[in-house]
Amino acid sequence: MTCDTRRMGISLEGWDIGTFDEIDWVPWGSGDNARAKVLGAADGFHIVLIEAEPGYKGDPHEHGHPELVYVVDGTLRNQGKEMVKGDGYAAAAGSKHADFEAGASGATYLWVSKI
Repeated sequence: MTCDTRRMGISLEGWDIGTFDEIDWVPWGSGDNARAKVLGAADGFHIVLIEAEPGYKGDPHEHGHPELVYVVDGTLRNQGKEMVKGDGYAAAAGSKHADFEAGASGATYLWVSKI
């Protein structure tokens, strides 16, 4: 069933609503073992679904903006802490990321920040 938002008086101005099946996977990170779908963007922030293979490692960096992550499936090690499905974190601008790795089963997670 399709919905005519104009007839309902609903505006999509300022909205970026991603349709999963219409968004292509793109490489993520500096290696070749993670991929991402950018689901939407607003005011410079992006919401991205990432699938990381076992052993994927994020490069060390300092956050220029806040970063939010929610683990959808699998396991991650972040800043020396094991994270599992349902876990999340918020990192403040200026915080330093020194340890980020997908576990033995890989990980799927949502990432929200500025690219």
